Amino acid sequence: MANSPQALKRARQAEKARNHNASLRSTLRTAIKKIQKAILAGDKPAAQAQYQASVSVLDRIADKKIIHKNKASRHKSRLSAAIKTMGASA
Repeated sequence: MANSPQALKRARQAEKARNHNASLRSTLRTAIKKIQKAILAGDKPAAQAQYQASVSVLDRIADKKIIHKNKASRHKSRLSAAIKTMGASA
């Protein structure tokens, strides 16, 4: 445990930041799951609409360095490809 006042304050700040980052990560996962759910349901228009809404969430969280920008890009690419293949199979 921290002993000095400065270390105590940093511990408080780190905990607050950790909780905030965890909520942002949760928002990210929820956005991705919504797209995947629409893809599994076979509803291409809903999947595309959800994808458009979720792209900004992915980019915003990547800008805050909660996840790496390449990870956000990878998610967007894979989800976009999954949506595109829906039209080919239907």
